[in-house]
Amino acid sequence: MSATQVEAKKLGNTMRRVILDKVTVNIGLGESGERLQRAYNLLQELTGSKPVYTIAKKTIREFGIRRGAPIGVKVTLRGKKAEEFLNRVLEAVGRRLKKESFDDYGNVAFGISEHVLIPGTKYDPEVGIFGMDVAITLRRPGYRVMLRKRKRSGIPKRHRVTKEEAMEFLKKNFNVTIVEG
Repeated sequence: MSATQVEAKKLGNTMRRVILDKVTVNIGLGESGERLQRAYNLLQELTGSKPVYTIAKKTIREFGIRRGAPIGVKVTLRGKKAEEFLNRVLEAVGRRLKKESFDDYGNVAFGISEHVLIPGTKYDPEVGIFGMDVAITLRRPGYRVMLRKRKRSGIPKRHRVTKEEAMEFLKKNFNVTIVEG
């Protein structure tokens, strides 16, 4: 078989397709209190899902952070909610992502400096302005084998999503432009 025949065969295989696994949105504040509660409410309003608090792993006296104290909020979106939120967030960054934002396993992460850049959100002086990190995880069907509890097995490198495949997926499905540096 030639190289083009191998590629054609790969395209016809449903187990080789790339799918959006999840979108994780994180607001890290480094402090607890009223501001953290406002970030929680904002994230719940933006995503339509219930966020969870992130907890400090160690004490850092210089920043006034204690181990075990809530210092941020995050939410994981899957399915239709993830696609809808991702479309809105990509509009905030002009549907442009840096090439360095992609890792070798098909994951993408980028930040938004102000949540008011997301279409459909308005500035509320009582809430303030929050920045957030958005992480996109792409996978292929069959990853459950690596994560399940019983009869767990590894996934070969050829089955993982590559950097190039992730870029192609986002270009095709979300009209994203990849920019250099």
